[in-house]
Amino acid sequence: MRKLWLTGLAGALWLGLWAPVGAQEAGDVKALFEEKCSICHGIERPTAKRKDRAGWERTVLRMKNVNGAPVTDQQAQAIIDYLTQNYGR
Repeated sequence: MRKLWLTGLAGALWLGLWAPVGAQEAGDVKALFEEKCSICHGIERPTAKRKDRAGWERTVLRMKNVNGAPVTDQQAQAIIDYLTQNYGR
């Protein structure tokens, strides 16, 4: 019983500390996008474009995997969701 309780507690703490960025409010994801993407270029660069989800995935993942943008996989997915919703076609 004690082991089960500790396992549940550890799981709850892990989820609380590592909740997916996608679960955050839209304003938080916008701030994440602005913070991370503006490290390398102005925000007007991506916001001037309109792409479908596949286009934003290619762009964000290229920035992360090739150009070294400092974002986690979860943050990248949240940014892709944000860009698709706000700058999709």
